[in-house]
Amino acid sequence: MTKEEVLQTLETLGITYTKVDHEAIETMDGLYKVEKQLNHRVAKNLFLTNRQKTRFYLLLTVGDKKFKTKELSHQINSARLSFGSGEDMERLLGCHPGSASILGLLNDQEGKVQLLIDEDLLQDDYICAHPCFNTSTLKMKKDDVITIFLPYVKHDYIAVKLIGE
Repeated sequence: MTKEEVLQTLETLGITYTKVDHEAIETMDGLYKVEKQLNHRVAKNLFLTNRQKTRFYLLLTVGDKKFKTKELSHQINSARLSFGSGEDMERLLGCHPGSASILGLLNDQEGKVQLLIDEDLLQDDYICAHPCFNTSTLKMKKDDVITIFLPYVKHDYIAVKLIGE
């Protein structure tokens, strides 16, 4: 999907958003600048897979929280996790590396990617995410994402508790 198609889908679903256009985000410093513009933290999105590359996950977590695969693997009863390939991310989420996003679930029509959301993010009122391209970031009401968007894309989520230590 193009960025415009993602935005049109949100509008069709009645999901309002605030959009900030920016240079491609390559670093945490770039992320912090966007967070200031949106007055909200932007979720870090990690595309993961099990050792056998038979299960895929999209993890949304707090941007500056350290990620320990062992901590997450235990919670979701998965074999050792690693980062998924750029090719798999593009095939399943329609996002290039650096642009992984919950909105990429629009492209996962076969339901091959399990969404995982850090409990810390579930405490927020908003979710900020790229519209599958990391040159824009959207701020959406978390409740709209959970109750409208996820049912539309036929995905659910697993809440995970990441300590990051």
